[in-house]
Amino acid sequence: MSLDTSARVRVTSTRLADGRELLYFDDSEPYVSGAATRRLDDPRPLPDRFAPDADGHLPAGPELRRDPLTGEWVAMAAQRMNRTFLPPADANPLAPAKPGAAYQDGEIPAEDYDVVAFENRFPSLLRVPGVSDDVTFLDDETLWQTRAAAGRCEVVCFSSDATASLRTVSPRRMRTIIEAWVHRTEALNATEGVEQVFAFENRGKEIGVTLHHPHGQIYALPYLAPRTATMLATAQEHRARTGRLLGRDVLDAELRHGTRVVLESEHWVAYVPFAARWPVEVHLVPRRDVPDLPALTDDERADLATTYLELLRRLDLYFVDDETAIPLPYVSGWHQAPARQGREDWRLSLQLFSVLRAPGKLKYLAGVESGVAAWVCDTTPERIARRLQEIA
Repeated sequence: MSLDTSARVRVTSTRLADGRELLYFDDSEPYVSGAATRRLDDPRPLPDRFAPDADGHLPAGPELRRDPLTGEWVAMAAQRMNRTFLPPADANPLAPAKPGAAYQDGEIPAEDYDVVAFENRFPSLLRVPGVSDDVTFLDDETLWQTRAAAGRCEVVCFSSDATASLRTVSPRRMRTIIEAWVHRTEALNATEGVEQVFAFENRGKEIGVTLHHPHGQIYALPYLAPRTATMLATAQEHRARTGRLLGRDVLDAELRHGTRVVLESEHWVAYVPFAARWPVEVHLVPRRDVPDLPALTDDERADLATTYLELLRRLDLYFVDDETAIPLPYVSGWHQAPARQGREDWRLSLQLFSVLRAPGKLKYLAGVESGVAAWVCDTTPERIARRLQEIA
């Protein structure tokens, strides 16, 4: 157990029946003081996920294959075909255990919780003990590079209330969620083989969400994702050419002109990016130059809790149909500095975007976007910003 005294969050770690780690992040009594502890045992009859089969073979984890045409790694995670898909309310695996009921196949043993993080039961990335992640060549063909997808995938439950959303949590609970992101970023960055930690949330059926319980995910990648690698290379080129931090220059330019700035607080600024790709897109960044969430001060984290909730409130008012606001489906992700390279050239930012371009109308990636990543925006960044400014 550990206690973050500044945010008053107690972290308690345990293991699920199959060996996966689960962590409770408590901000309410009697748990935050340690007077009581959430349920730590998991009585499900789940086999050890790393137990060898009857023939003594280790389980096969997900695999990475390198695209010989682009150099990008692609995860092959066939076991995810059987993951949970839109379960009924009485079979929600992210809900707390029902008081007095026989314990079923839920992921969280406690009858209530504040915030929980645990290893995904159906991961895209998984380090299997005893399995090397060295690059090998399939069928001895040097073009076909493959390696174990030796990373980690976690789920973060924002609330025990299945009808809630991240937008509806209290500022105190939002602060606890931030502490969970910080805690997991620090721990995963320190894990062998991890090159990047990406914390994100998918919200809404339009995004393809298969579990509507309010939750997000954290991926610890054993390589730099393509967008991250491109952003890092661009920032390093900017530093070499100007001697300055690219993220700092972008923020200063947005503040100087103000046209696309939609929200400001003491420590944070939200703006629509100059070259927005999506029908709704906002970047939220700290005023101070920091590489990742763990580098934020206590005051910056507290301010983030209220600023983020205000941004989500405005985004849920962006589209209105018959005078009724439409909750915005979105993807929101933290772009943090890589774990082991280029940290001095990186600046923390949150990117939030939506595929909804109008009530009842989605942006589908057309052939030129899906085929060659040549993006076409269906509006202009200035129009997006004006709408968010009107809402404010």
